[in-house]
Amino acid sequence: MADANWYVVHTYSGYENKVATNLEKMVENRRLQDMIEEVRVPTETVVEIKDNTRREVERKIFPGYVLVKMVMTDETWYVVRNIHGVTGFVGASSKPIPLTRQEIDSLGVEKREVRVDYSVGDNVKVVEGPLAGFFGLVEEIDSDKQKVRVKVSMFGRETTAELGLSEVSQLL
Repeated sequence: MADANWYVVHTYSGYENKVATNLEKMVENRRLQDMIEEVRVPTETVVEIKDNTRREVERKIFPGYVLVKMVMTDETWYVVRNIHGVTGFVGASSKPIPLTRQEIDSLGVEKREVRVDYSVGDNVKVVEGPLAGFFGLVEEIDSDKQKVRVKVSMFGRETTAELGLSEVSQLL
């Protein structure tokens, strides 16, 4: 069985949720769950202020696009392509191009679980990024944002830096 990749499907503007719902129904009806694993309409919550009223609104990040994690075959291509509201895949018309790992990470499509072997109060070494090679003390770990706040001694001064969880490792 081939690995599933994320593909970007272009839709009519305003049809994103309808396309996602119809595609999920089609996958269920044709029993293609092992071929088309996930359908997602990327959204973000933003604060809107209208008439001096503040409210949170969910907004589409990429209007006119739906992300689909699937194994690309002639059958799955045909199923997705023939959902009402789909205009095609992003990429060459004959061969859709999957998203790269870097694109997936930057879009925040998949949450990667980072296991940390350190906790608040531990001494750590920065192993990636511009502060690589520096040592510090863990002040806070925010697993939701995948960030860690470390107090680093730089040029004789204590400086707090916010780093990614994977940029830091425990001192042995």
